Amino acid sequence: MKNNVNVSVIQDADGNNIVMINDIAFKGKRSMNWDDVKEYLKGFVGNNYTIAGSNEVVYIGTDLPDEYTGSDYTYSLKGAVAKAKANAAQGLGELIEIATNGKHTENKKKKHNIDGANGWYRYDSCFALPVYGVDNKVERYNVFNVNLIIRHDLDGRKYLYDIINIKKETSNPLGC
Repeated sequence: MKNNVNVSVIQDADGNNIVMINDIAFKGKRSMNWDDVKEYLKGFVGNNYTIAGSNEVVYIGTDLPDEYTGSDYTYSLKGAVAKAKANAAQGLGELIEIATNGKHTENKKKKHNIDGANGWYRYDSCFALPVYGVDNKVERYNVFNVNLIIRHDLDGRKYLYDIINIKKETSNPLGC
């Protein structure tokens, strides 16, 4: 799969940014093929993106493909939310760029003494995926709120670690 996808950032009526992902690259009615998602994510390793609101640079490290596709959180996902996480991979850069409400926590796990030595950040972000009708035309978009987990490494850099707490927005069809 290619990394040049049809992704854009729009604003809802309240001025909140939403990453519009206009292609469903990862399809699955019963289960997601996370190996395909992992291979796709490997194409992002080495890239970096800047959070617009804070001017912080976030890197994509070699650990992201494994964590994104193999975390306990990912294994717990079913149905539409699993499909949403898989397809959110297409807009990683944009999700980082529009991230807001960064909150820092200290590292509490020994296994992360190096990769999370300077703590962890949790940011809010938002994306939308198309819902196709029987005629293969877009009927509407489902909007999802997510938390980006960013680790602050011993090397001083911040790295995207995972996307969690994916929640479908139900109160406003195109708002975050």
